[in-house]
Amino acid sequence: MATVAVELPALGESVVEGTVSRWLVKEGERVELDQPLVEVTTDKVDAEVPAPAAGVLAKILVAEGETVPVGAELARIEPAAAAAGTRGAAAPARDPAETAQGEVAAPAGETPRVTPVARRVAKQSRVDLREVEGSGPGGRVSKRDVLRHREERSAGTPPAAAERPAAAAGAAPTPLAPRPEGPAPARPRPAFLDYQLQPGDRVIPMTPLRRLVAEHMVLSKRTSPHVGTVAEIDMGGVARVRAAHKRAFQEAHGFGLSFLPFVVHATVRALREYPRLNASVLEDSIVEKKDLHMGIAVETEKGLVVPVVRHADRLSLAGLAQAVEDLANRARSKKLSPDELKGGTFTISNPGREGNLYGFAIINQPQVGILRMGEVVKRPVVRGLDGEDAIAIRPIMHLALSYDHRAVDGGPANGFLHRIRELLEEAEFDL
Repeated sequence: MATVAVELPALGESVVEGTVSRWLVKEGERVELDQPLVEVTTDKVDAEVPAPAAGVLAKILVAEGETVPVGAELARIEPAAAAAGTRGAAAPARDPAETAQGEVAAPAGETPRVTPVARRVAKQSRVDLREVEGSGPGGRVSKRDVLRHREERSAGTPPAAAERPAAAAGAAPTPLAPRPEGPAPARPRPAFLDYQLQPGDRVIPMTPLRRLVAEHMVLSKRTSPHVGTVAEIDMGGVARVRAAHKRAFQEAHGFGLSFLPFVVHATVRALREYPRLNASVLEDSIVEKKDLHMGIAVETEKGLVVPVVRHADRLSLAGLAQAVEDLANRARSKKLSPDELKGGTFTISNPGREGNLYGFAIINQPQVGILRMGEVVKRPVVRGLDGEDAIAIRPIMHLALSYDHRAVDGGPANGFLHRIRELLEEAEFDL
């Protein structure tokens, strides 16, 4: 009986490749139908690939840490009927000329096989794919290879201009030698990057998800000129509304009412008044989005993910609270679908109650703004009372806005943040 192929499934319309992070079953072990075989990390979500048939895992074809495109063969299963009669037999050998995608490597001098994501990044970065060394199966070029090549290229410097003796009076100037073609020679590696491990140091390899997040953050900082602005907000009105409805909300919905839904609700309303913050930069144009999909940054045990609340402007405060709670719980239990992690038009980050005053988050591309919440703490502030200044103790929170200066100037950015402050301090919320 023929073996059954275990392929990397489509994990969302925008996901074109995945990295094998951990095999859950070893070669030769029996598996059941739909039993999780392998954990795969994409730039959107972690997922488990189930067994398409019961039997014995005959051969693992993609090692942990390798990145392959959607549809690639990850492993082969010997079905239960065949496994019963051929227990211990080796799985069919793979043709050495065959790659993980069933393709033949490109001849020397031609453009190598490239993942769709790598091809797009190469085009945006103006990288010649023939110069990129692929690290994937059969020399396939991945996004990571293109980014590494771009790093190495950007570190290069043009050769220094040749020194020329001063021309004699009336003599014709000596023509400059033509600049050699090809990439500039790389600069020597800075000494501070070559850290020598010391006794007691602990080396923690980056997980595939951590590497993807790191690449995305570096790309964002290089793409968008980040500017930050901070607002100090009196959360007294929100605190009163929250306290008045806290018990009834808990009984009705089964979870507590935090400050986050109030901030989300105010931000959604402000975005409708300042649509330039609900936008993306597309080449030499700015695209203001019609729909408003709010990304909510959630910290999980494997790293940061940003699930998206669709059409957040159509939800009440209670509806936003329910949507945020549901997405956060499913993010931490790895039950999000890839589609729930894409399409956001603006992002809010809430690091939690760990003593932070404020901080500037990195913009989640291709968005043009991200709002980071600080801790709500009681502080002495000056307030007017019967025409006189008085010191009062108020619950204060700082909101920090990072915005892309290509799309947003200081005026609208500060106006947007000021409007959020007004809405929160007015505290006219209906639950």
